[in-house]
Amino acid sequence: MDSNPTFNDNDKKMTVQHSMLLCCKLYISESRNKEALDSIERAAKHDPETVIVNKFEDRDYNRVRYTLVSYVAHDSIGCPIYSPLHQSVMAMAEAAYEAINLELHSGAHPRLGVVDDVVFHPLGRASMDEASWLAKAVAADIGNRFQVPVYLYAAAHPTGKALDTIRRELGYYRPNFMANQWAGWTHPEILSERPNEGPNMVTRARGIAMIGARPWVATYNIPILSTDVSVARRIAFMVSARGGGLPTVQTLGLVHGEDTTEIACMLLEPNQIGADRVQNHVQMLAEEEGLDVEKGYFTDFSPEMIVERYMKLISSGSA
Repeated sequence: MDSNPTFNDNDKKMTVQHSMLLCCKLYISESRNKEALDSIERAAKHDPETVIVNKFEDRDYNRVRYTLVSYVAHDSIGCPIYSPLHQSVMAMAEAAYEAINLELHSGAHPRLGVVDDVVFHPLGRASMDEASWLAKAVAADIGNRFQVPVYLYAAAHPTGKALDTIRRELGYYRPNFMANQWAGWTHPEILSERPNEGPNMVTRARGIAMIGARPWVATYNIPILSTDVSVARRIAFMVSARGGGLPTVQTLGLVHGEDTTEIACMLLEPNQIGADRVQNHVQMLAEEEGLDVEKGYFTDFSPEMIVERYMKLISSGSA
């Protein structure tokens, strides 16, 4: 992809004003090493046209998510040709691979790579085609430049293959340490499923990456006041669409701290099945187990708030 297309300031203003924006959620397997996170965040700031609108880190999971926003530019016939997000994500990935060794990483959340998941969402008037275009461009660059196997998913995949399907095939959900933790790299180095980009062999220090494009997904976590992760997993399964629970809801039951577990939820259609419904369902199932539940929390802002924060940061020049 041409990193320096002909694109002047007036074009940029028009693009932003017309809300031709893309959001990238970048999940990195680290939250305990401040120097590593500082390095990754410095890399993001090289291009002031990309804004970090939110950061969510969890020390128990040893995982961080950055929410980035920028515009997407088009050629004269309306095809996407450039977004500052591309180089920003590449710079952050490079910093992450330099600072983090997956073999030394452990946490209570599943992961398969240093740069574990990169997902693009259209915002405002941008389309899924534009999000998919950028996901595929970033995937090709990460695969080639860093020699990391990349699996595409959802709208970026040739047949729309779902993220959880790919993860299940690769053993993502199976803990490999103390029955409820993920540590190092314990999978085969030769991959049984051919990646869409990059080599078929894994570098143990970097692992693999998932990169996709999809409509907005809300992430909502519900603390359970119990240390019994088997009960949390059972509740999580019964709440999920896969377990016959709520449609379009995906869940994980995970250890979270010394005295709680957590139901981590992905709401694939949050306008149809929202957090309140999930909270009530978890509460009902937990009560049947004799357990108390805390009020859940979103790990990110809504799309509307993200656009609002982006516009505010861009206009103030504090991106």
